[in-house]
Amino acid sequence: MPELKDVYPLYLNNKAAQPNTDLEVTDKYTGEVAFRTALATPDIIDEAIAGNVRATEPMAKMASYERQDVLMHCVKRFRERYDELAYSLCVEAGKPIKDAEGEVDRLIDTFKIAAEEATRNYGEVQPLDISARAKGYMGMWKRVPIGPCSFISPFNFPLNLAAHKIAPAIAVGCPFVIKPASKTPLGTIIMGEVLSECDILPEGAFSVLPASRDGADLFTVDERLKLISFTGSPGVGWDLKAKAGKKPVVLELGGNAAVIVDKDADLDHALERIIFGAFYQSGQSCIGVQRIIIHEDIYDTFKDMLVKKTASLVAGDPKDRNTFIGPMISDKEAGRLKGWIDDAVAAGATLLCGGELTNGNMLEATLLENVPRDCDAVTEEAFGPLANLSKFSDFYEALDQVNDSKFGLQAGIFTRDLHQVLDAWDTLDVGGVVVNDVSSYRVDNMPYGGVKDSGLGREGIKFAMEDMTEIRNLVIRRI
Repeated sequence: MPELKDVYPLYLNNKAAQPNTDLEVTDKYTGEVAFRTALATPDIIDEAIAGNVRATEPMAKMASYERQDVLMHCVKRFRERYDELAYSLCVEAGKPIKDAEGEVDRLIDTFKIAAEEATRNYGEVQPLDISARAKGYMGMWKRVPIGPCSFISPFNFPLNLAAHKIAPAIAVGCPFVIKPASKTPLGTIIMGEVLSECDILPEGAFSVLPASRDGADLFTVDERLKLISFTGSPGVGWDLKAKAGKKPVVLELGGNAAVIVDKDADLDHALERIIFGAFYQSGQSCIGVQRIIIHEDIYDTFKDMLVKKTASLVAGDPKDRNTFIGPMISDKEAGRLKGWIDDAVAAGATLLCGGELTNGNMLEATLLENVPRDCDAVTEEAFGPLANLSKFSDFYEALDQVNDSKFGLQAGIFTRDLHQVLDAWDTLDVGGVVVNDVSSYRVDNMPYGGVKDSGLGREGIKFAMEDMTEIRNLVIRRI
């Protein structure tokens, strides 16, 4: 395994800086301090935003091929540092090594997509002579960078969810400041190190600033910032939006995603995918499978399959390639979810397997059934290794069950009936419907985001680029 350094810097206006070593980051499996990094103070955050302002015009004037070159440099360096990036996820996030490698693959994909899109920031010629008064007029519009952007990324995908903000910003020419999650800052710091190798970026193009939650307010309220993109918990996200003032806000928030398993589904395939969707990286995904809604004709058979497979999952050190279930991000979060499981059982739910804490933040993969609809285990986002089983007799009743949630991120459906697929696409109040796979499936070029309490706006490189640009119109009168 690669070795991590004892101390890492932050990146201020494109350059490494070590003002302190105040942030301790633990190995999530051992609980020991793995490394320390600098913590941005308010004056550093202010200096970074000022640098963004200075870099706004030179960033906007960069040629498309120059922005593409920066992104392709990142792709090359991420490939060269592949093992280091994957290992950093094992340590700081407790992510099993196979999942960690999958995230590095997605990081590379995301920057490749952005490199391709950097030369496709198209506009349009528009005829304006729609009536006699506009005869002789023509119009055209283009997209221009919105300006300095503020990004706040979460702990569960420290590389790829930061990449979904950083890569489109570079593709369109927006300077940015990014605050990585304080529990998992290293992946973003390494991305900053790679970007710092690009001399073509103007000074102030980017800053990577681990910061306390108090300091994070400065990433929100400063009027010099022209857009905020936040990925994290709903409570924090909606509070951030309320403080943001006039600037646009993109929110990628929580979910309690459902999958429907119809009676004609391929059960072996559905089993493999649902186990993955519910329990990969210990269920710490906003589109992880939390509610499994099964047709009554196959309910008992599929329940038995799920219980047997779930009970066989290997838990342990995420650095071991045999491990499927690693630690949750903290003892506090594991204890919270353990409490939800116990409350559900006390309210009448049946514990089918799992449900025990084995080592501080190691929670067993857990299946419940017949959970009362008002329990936190159903209504809230579990964000851990928990899934609930329920049954249905009519497909449209199952759609109602999916919609019976304050969240609306993605949903999965296992069925062979095309008419039901199209009806679900029309009916489900979610940002995405995935057929014959789980809600947690995502490709990094597709529009991704939710409705209701799950957020505002869409990510996916092309769609994030639209958010990070404004339309500038031109009208010409031919005389």
